Amino acid sequence: MNNQIVIGKIVAPHGVRGDIRILPLTEKPEQFLELDYLLLADGRRLTLKHARFHKRMVLATVAEINSMNEAELLRGQEVLINSDDLPELEEGQFYVADLIGLPVYDEQGAQIGTFKDALTTGSNDVYVIAVPGAKDILLPALKIYVKEINPEEKRIVVTLPEWVDEA
Repeated sequence: MNNQIVIGKIVAPHGVRGDIRILPLTEKPEQFLELDYLLLADGRRLTLKHARFHKRMVLATVAEINSMNEAELLRGQEVLINSDDLPELEEGQFYVADLIGLPVYDEQGAQIGTFKDALTTGSNDVYVIAVPGAKDILLPALKIYVKEINPEEKRIVVTLPEWVDEA
């Protein structure tokens, strides 16, 4: 794994001294407090001096930005992290980026499609499985449906709910 993952988006300046307001796009927004720099989608690397939470936003002070006008120019920029710098996960947990493109099989070994994305909902995640020549399958990420996730062997094994055939 040696790519970059989006963990936030700069939505606005904060105050007149050049602080920026970042919307976290990660399940672990506290990682912003441990970063030494912000890596932007345009390739810039900003030295992070201070970060704190305010409501659902991260307020960040960076060394390179000193005014509200400079901060305004960052509006809309995605904040990235190198995948090597992501926090360690517990056993049985995976980053979505590691699963995208993996083949998805049923329990009989027939390939259903490929893992496309994961949608976060209030109760549980929903996996999006791309099926060639058909509509995507939306599968609740529950143990009764997801039997095995094995990135090393490049496969995901699932049991499709009865209602999938009706679609």
